[in-house]
Amino acid sequence: MPKQKTHSGAKKRFKITGSGKVMKQQSGMRHNLEVKSSGRKRRLNAEQVVPEVDAKVIRRMLGK
Repeated sequence: MPKQKTHSGAKKRFKITGSGKVMKQQSGMRHNLEVKSSGRKRRLNAEQVVPEVDAKVIRRMLGK
């Protein structure tokens, strides 16, 4: 039986914590940073837990 390949795009964007939650980087930190407030940039720079509905599909793409 062949092995399932890991989705290359998903492995670059998501990581799974020790407790099994799927984490992602929030959007909005690529450009136009000078117009955003420091607090907003700090908040956007934090990782975010992916909702469980989406996490099921992501785990399957990561082969976990």
